[in-house]
Amino acid sequence: MGNNLTWFDGFVTRADRECLRGHKAFVLWFTGLSASGKSTIAHHTEKLLHLKGLATYVFDGDNVRHGLCSDLGFSDADRKENIRRIGEMIKLFVDANVITLTSFISPFKEDRDRIRALFPEGEFLEVYVSCPVDVCAARDKKGLYAKARAGLIENFTGISSPYEPPENAEIVVHSNLDGPMDAAKKIMAYLEASGRLSALAGEMLREMPGR
Repeated sequence: MGNNLTWFDGFVTRADRECLRGHKAFVLWFTGLSASGKSTIAHHTEKLLHLKGLATYVFDGDNVRHGLCSDLGFSDADRKENIRRIGEMIKLFVDANVITLTSFISPFKEDRDRIRALFPEGEFLEVYVSCPVDVCAARDKKGLYAKARAGLIENFTGISSPYEPPENAEIVVHSNLDGPMDAAKKIMAYLEASGRLSALAGEMLREMPGR
């Protein structure tokens, strides 16, 4: 089947979409334990980016498993396939020039590195939401940690399945020390300082053909 497939290059390029929107796209990959606050921080960050007039979208782990990955469980193999699918999806979103935020436990370094390799240098930013497992368990409204410790849930990250923390994440926030909005503001500060939120509209429009 693969031999009969050819990638079709469209007539509107990524550069064209960047000119239209006035900014470039990148990935903010949030990783951390369940109940560490990944989703809440990711959505606060998206809101701050949105208020700046930037195109954004958040892929949330639970939301994705309602549809795209509803056929997958939580075995190591299914977790890997879940992350692989998301990686291919966010690659398309970034090509569409959408700043893409993801919130997945993504416990294995190998899988996160594989997604990073899909993007040019500097386009994939790992955000490690650090939080002690006992704090996560205490704030867990779903009661998943208690069920996992009772042996009612198998392959639960941090209890019966390992979590491999990032070794060189671009951004680290400690959700046991900072509230979600404070964490989001720290992420925004990093993006501002690294020049990723620079105003590009004027420069790009000048470069568009016919202008």
